[in-house]
Amino acid sequence: MVVAEAAQAAGPDARTRLEAVLRGIPSAMVAVSGGVDSAVVLAVAARVIPRVVAATGTSVAYAARDLDAARDLAAQLGVEHLRVATRETTDPRYAVNAPARCFHCKTELYGKLTAEAARRGLSVLLDGAHADDLGDFRPGMRAADDLGVRSPLREAGLRKADVRAIAQGLGLAVWDKPASPCLASRFPYGEAITAEKLSMVEQAEAYLHELGWREVRVRHHGNLARIEVPPTDLQGVLEQAAGITAFLRRLGYLYVTVDLQGFRSGSLNAELTPREKAAAR
Repeated sequence: MVVAEAAQAAGPDARTRLEAVLRGIPSAMVAVSGGVDSAVVLAVAARVIPRVVAATGTSVAYAARDLDAARDLAAQLGVEHLRVATRETTDPRYAVNAPARCFHCKTELYGKLTAEAARRGLSVLLDGAHADDLGDFRPGMRAADDLGVRSPLREAGLRKADVRAIAQGLGLAVWDKPASPCLASRFPYGEAITAEKLSMVEQAEAYLHELGWREVRVRHHGNLARIEVPPTDLQGVLEQAAGITAFLRRLGYLYVTVDLQGFRSGSLNAELTPREKAAAR
């Protein structure tokens, strides 16, 4: 289903359900990532909750373009936007990149944000998790639950199609923006994560975005970069293979390849066994 069709598929009462969840909250901090999910939470919260502040965690694990998107959204909505530095990459439990990596990352992020929210007298921290996330491998959701973070989209039973429909109806520029998880998701489990490697991935993906591809991942396998784009874009990547290869080699990759299966969100989770996923949740 293409994005436009997905948005049209949402029920007409999606925004009403979200407003019902948010109504009655006196004040809130919204964790905004630059993506559509948290954008919708912030936009609707700003209309329903008397006092709202947006906040984005900043570290080398998050692409600068997403931070820019979060800042621009807050400015568009007239909401104060905070940048809160996080240090998950200095945590050995994160850097070793075990299946529970996301739990340690979100514990750092939500720990910092809840502390800042409390310091400012805000009653709750909201995130952008939605109902579809319950069927995915997301250890970070446990960290959110542990720290008392509320997920209004999930509480309202809203799915991704509902979220995009609300965003489109509100005129948010990110309504059809592809998902953009943190840069650490580009690494196979077990490969250590460093600031240098994260920078390589960010620069590689930024270059491919500049060439015109909106949905792209550069998976980091040691000295090999594996590019994922939707199947319809494979031919275009191959036609520019020489330039792409030259740029990625300058970043430090020795080999550059294109995944013939095309883009798959969370493709590196396929290597995990059910037991490993259960242990990390």
